[in-house]
Amino acid sequence: MEVTPESIRQSIMAGLECSDVQVRGDGRHFEALIVAAAFEGLSRVKRHQLVYKALGSRMDEEVHALSMTVLTPAEWKAAQREIRARQAPKS
Repeated sequence: MEVTPESIRQSIMAGLECSDVQVRGDGRHFEALIVAAAFEGLSRVKRHQLVYKALGSRMDEEVHALSMTVLTPAEWKAAQREIRARQAPKS
C-alpha cells in the first residue's frame, strides 16, 4: 500500500471517530490536524496515543514521522474564530 496523506487520513478516520482530519506529507513525514470528541478531557499525550492506536502498525512500518495537532471540536471552533479574527481587516 502506498503511503499517501489520504491513506493516513483514511486510517485515522477508520480507527477513531473524527469530525475533521487533514493530513499532508511527502510519503514518510506527515503533518495532521485531527479533531475528535474522544479527545475531550485527555492530555496531549493520551490524544496522541489514540491516534497511534488508530494507525496501528503503520506507525512502525510505513510512517517515519507524524506531527499532530489534536483538538476537540470546541477547541477547533475556538481556533477557527481566532484565525478569522486575526485575518479580519483592521478598522
